[in-house]
Amino acid sequence: MSKRNFILLTIILIIIVIAVLGFLYSQRNVTTPGEDSSGTNFISQFNPFGSDKPTTTPPGTTPTNVSGYEPGPEQEEIKLIKVSSMPVAGFTVYLKERLKEINPIPTLPLSVEGSSVPPAKGDSGGQKSTKPTPPATEFVSALRYVDRVTGNIYQTFADKIEERRFSTTTIPKVYEAFFGNKGESVVMRYLKQDGGSVTTFVGNLPKELLGGDTAEDNEVKGVFLPEGVTDVSLSQDAGSIFYLFNVGENIVGTTSNLTTNKKSQVFDSPFTEWLSQWPNNKLITLTTKPASGVPGYVYGIDLLNNKNLHQIFGNINGLTTLTSPNGKLILYGNDGLSLGIYHTDTKVSESLGIKTLPEKCVWGMASDVVYCGVPGSIAGAGYPDAWYRGEVSFEDQLWKVDTTSGNATLLVDPITVEGGEEIDSIKLALDTDENYLFFVNKKDSFLWELKLK
Repeated sequence: MSKRNFILLTIILIIIVIAVLGFLYSQRNVTTPGEDSSGTNFISQFNPFGSDKPTTTPPGTTPTNVSGYEPGPEQEEIKLIKVSSMPVAGFTVYLKERLKEINPIPTLPLSVEGSSVPPAKGDSGGQKSTKPTPPATEFVSALRYVDRVTGNIYQTFADKIEERRFSTTTIPKVYEAFFGNKGESVVMRYLKQDGGSVTTFVGNLPKELLGGDTAEDNEVKGVFLPEGVTDVSLSQDAGSIFYLFNVGENIVGTTSNLTTNKKSQVFDSPFTEWLSQWPNNKLITLTTKPASGVPGYVYGIDLLNNKNLHQIFGNINGLTTLTSPNGKLILYGNDGLSLGIYHTDTKVSESLGIKTLPEKCVWGMASDVVYCGVPGSIAGAGYPDAWYRGEVSFEDQLWKVDTTSGNATLLVDPITVEGGEEIDSIKLALDTDENYLFFVNKKDSFLWELKLK
């Protein structure tokens, strides 16, 4: 080979080597989106000084050095919530079925074009007909309540407050309302336009379709009870009502089934001032209307024994009562607001050591605890009259009292929590699992909820 050809060959080889090195260098430096651009390249593998780029933490990775990091304060779960956006005449809590929220099931990626998945053994590869799966549902606590101004009915779930109107039937100035039949019946008491007499309306609500909570224009249809109804109470299962009404110079007590409208008279008395309760299917209790300085008495109607009327206990000034679900205990107060318990089997009374009214309490279903609104301070007045007339208002704390041991637990002081207010609690109620305590603030008639668990 001539010297000239050797030089040309050498130059060509050098050019080829430089081109190859340049190509490899450019390929190793390409960074795809989402990749770390600090990776090594072909040349850097032979660079004794390494890379001068700082290392970075990949996205989603927590740095190991957390010096100086202080976690933010944990948000305490809000337990006390105002439920209604308007004053209410009454409410109920019941179990309602709703569609269950389920996290979507991840799907497998589609196969690349041209690929095929062989059918399973015994499968011809044709399309198979599948039976549709019914949606998953759950039963949760829900609320229905009556607007005092319009008589419209609203509803919401207890765990997710989203107030929705259920009915548009207008009944102005409803001052008292009860619900029965799992929220499907309603009793409304309101003043006539003359402002003197009270009308009692019993209505049936249309059934809801599952997932059909958006309907707002439902109509409430029903019947009227006789004129002169003075008191109404619901049975424990809320399937019937007991009401008292004047007939001549006497007062008559009648039970009425909210579904069949079947009525039965169970009481008749020349004494007309009574307050009733229907704690279980065996017993209706009647307490004389309380007045400061006036002895009161409580009687029982035995529904299983010829409707016999018997005196339970009494001779207590300003007596107010709340009978337990099993009928064996009666929570009672006097005109000094001292709260006690009367045992109907042993005929023994004992003090609970707190001052409030039974109207500010509710029994647990097992008849072993009571939840009460307890005033922080009590001004001197003639009770319970002064409180009934609105001359005195209280600022309650909410307590749980074990009636067996006498131990009391403070649940919440509403004025001290964020969003809380001065509460004068009435119409207390629990859901079936006792996860929530509901009540109305007597100061403005708004509905509230306290989460217990």
